[in-house]
Amino acid sequence: AIFSTYCEQLGMDPVTALKIATPFGSGIARTAQTCGAVTGALMLIGLKYGKYLPEDNASKEQCFQLAKEFTDRFSEIHGAIACCDLLKSDLSTPEGLQYIKENSLWDKLCPIFIRDAAKLVEELLELD
Repeated sequence: AIFSTYCEQLGMDPVTALKIATPFGSGIARTAQTCGAVTGALMLIGLKYGKYLPEDNASKEQCFQLAKEFTDRFSEIHGAIACCDLLKSDLSTPEGLQYIKENSLWDKLCPIFIRDAAKLVEELLELD
C-alpha cells in the first residue's frame, strides 16, 4: 500500500509498483519477517535516493542513512519491524496464521503500521 501510494511522485506507475511490492506483504510472503509497510517505505527511499551507477557511493550512503533512520524511528514507535514481533504471532505457521485471522489482527493492527510508516516516509522524503 505504501509503495504504490507514493510511487507516482517518484516517477513510477502504480501498477508496476503493486507488482513489485506484492511478495513483500505479510512480512515477506507470510514468512513473518520485515513488515510490508516497512519494506514499502524502504523501496520508496531506494526509488528516490538509490544507487544506480557502480561508482555512486554517495547515493548509496544517503539511501542507507535514510533507511536506517526510518527503521530506527519505526522501531521506536512500535518496538520492532518484523511482522511476528509487531503482531505477536508467527504468521509463517498454521497456528499463528489462524490466530491472526481469528483475532482480526490484520484489520486491527496493520492499518496503524501502514499509517505510521506513511507519516515517517512522507517526512523523510518530503512527499505529499
